[in-house]
Amino acid sequence: MKFTQLELHWQILIGMAAGIVFGVLMSAVSWGPTLVSDWIKPVGTIFIRLLKLIAIPLIIASLIKGVSDLQDLAKFSKIGGRTVVLYIFTTVVAITIGLLMVNVIKPGTTVKSEVIERISSQYEAEASTKVEAAHKAKERGPLQFFVDLVPENFFSAASDNRNMLQVIFFAIFFGIALLMLDEQHQRPLKDFFDSLNELVMKMVDLIMLIAPYAVFALLAALIAETQDPSLFSALAWYALTVVLGLAVMLGFYLVLNYVVTGIRPVQFLRGIAPAQLLAFSTSSSAATLPVTMERVEEHLGVEGEVASFVCPVGATVNMDGTSLYQAVAAVFIAQVLAFDLTFQDQLTIILTATLASIGSAAVPGAGMIMLVIVLEAIGLPADKLAIGLALIFAVDRPLDMLRTVINISGDATVAMIVAKSVGKLGPPRPKHWWDHYPKKKSTPAD
Repeated sequence: MKFTQLELHWQILIGMAAGIVFGVLMSAVSWGPTLVSDWIKPVGTIFIRLLKLIAIPLIIASLIKGVSDLQDLAKFSKIGGRTVVLYIFTTVVAITIGLLMVNVIKPGTTVKSEVIERISSQYEAEASTKVEAAHKAKERGPLQFFVDLVPENFFSAASDNRNMLQVIFFAIFFGIALLMLDEQHQRPLKDFFDSLNELVMKMVDLIMLIAPYAVFALLAALIAETQDPSLFSALAWYALTVVLGLAVMLGFYLVLNYVVTGIRPVQFLRGIAPAQLLAFSTSSSAATLPVTMERVEEHLGVEGEVASFVCPVGATVNMDGTSLYQAVAAVFIAQVLAFDLTFQDQLTIILTATLASIGSAAVPGAGMIMLVIVLEAIGLPADKLAIGLALIFAVDRPLDMLRTVINISGDATVAMIVAKSVGKLGPPRPKHWWDHYPKKKSTPAD
């Protein structure tokens, strides 16, 4: 079997493995990192840009199509309400799992003082910047999040991928207004957005043709550019705690999905695997969104009107992996700095991290801002905040890759559960890349 006829997740896995090996080999020679940076990494960068390029058109087309296809505002409110409730529920579960893992393993007790000093000096400036950004975010009024949802100018909001919530608001508003038109005026617009949605999904299929080569480039660059691998071994217990917590959260998704929808874990993982692998490679839920939606619709059976709402909202506000990470990080920092936490402090972490994950969704660098808010809520002294964040920065990149996998897995799980609850979960409709090329007509033998 040719490489291009393997299932997509196998192609991507092969690309990832080859990228890691190539990155290790290139980091062993003096000219290797430069070669990777100049000639290999651009392939991955172009791939991510292509995915981000179609993210906004995809959200606009799919959301407007999805809302208008409902033909009933009651259905929309039902889907929206269940989506929000499920996202909050999974966030609380993720934070609780993180707290349980970090309190059992106690990774903060394994870090030596010389490691703390070394890491603090290396990342203190970057950590201080995040603390300042968090303080500015806290100065926002209690309703500022809702103010920020409404764009002043749609074209300005659509020009920046960090304003996805504003684009989602416009698309939903547009779709609801479209629902209220009479059939004569609805039809041309619905036909246009139906065609636009199909066009964008075809673009996703074309972009995915280079996915295996792109993940090779991204991981080779990550390995070759790693400055100080010894930091990972110094914080191994902390990293292991996060990884175990994320694995438990993934297991929770699989069980929840099986209980509610009847989808077997292997079937779910096979369907969403390419999106998970891309999330790992790109560390971006937004960049992975087009692939997440394509896999959820065509390989997990979620009808478009549900996937087109749940997945874009999830890519912007659902941060289960990040929330779990915040819980582990907050307690880990407290353990390292010998700052005792009471049971009430642990409950405060659950509440604050849940609220912060919602309120900080539209803020750039939301993960670190969330962490500062949580640390201040439990009373960590201001002069120790930068030191605590510096510890996290040291191993943030690889853990960010893993928690993004959990974030998009949560999006897919909630999409399937919501679809099941409203009767919009059907059989998968898998496609292969070669289906998008015209078949050669057979000719009779001479």
